[in-house]
Amino acid sequence: MVEQDTIRLLRECDAGVKMGVDSIESVVERIQSEAFRQVLVESRQKHDELDRELQQLLDRYQDEGKAPDPMAKGMSWMKTNAMLMMKPSDQTIADLMTDGCNMGVKSLHKYLNEYKAADESSKEIAKKLVDLEQKLAVDIRGYL
Repeated sequence: MVEQDTIRLLRECDAGVKMGVDSIESVVERIQSEAFRQVLVESRQKHDELDRELQQLLDRYQDEGKAPDPMAKGMSWMKTNAMLMMKPSDQTIADLMTDGCNMGVKSLHKYLNEYKAADESSKEIAKKLVDLEQKLAVDIRGYL
């Protein structure tokens, strides 16, 4: 049960990291403020660092990980593009990114509760990802 919960938690973290990176990439070039852009670039770098750590753990379990849910990814893309067509601004991007961070944090806590038997290293990865998402949401509040 421990190994099964560990792999499941790592897969969800993998999907979460990929979703975060995709979200950042989809908006970073549209940002007007250089300071705001830099916040997202740095967050992307932190996501990449965490992804490397996560991939090492997945490799240990000989698992390929998990891609983000196509429906969630598609809905995110549609919402982002619709919102930015109506109001193309840094404020809109900050709002969208904050919503994404909050959804990620909520999902990760759900998975931490669901996969209680996961090993400590996978729980630490999940907690690091939660911290990354929470930090990004706080760092971009000034652009809301």
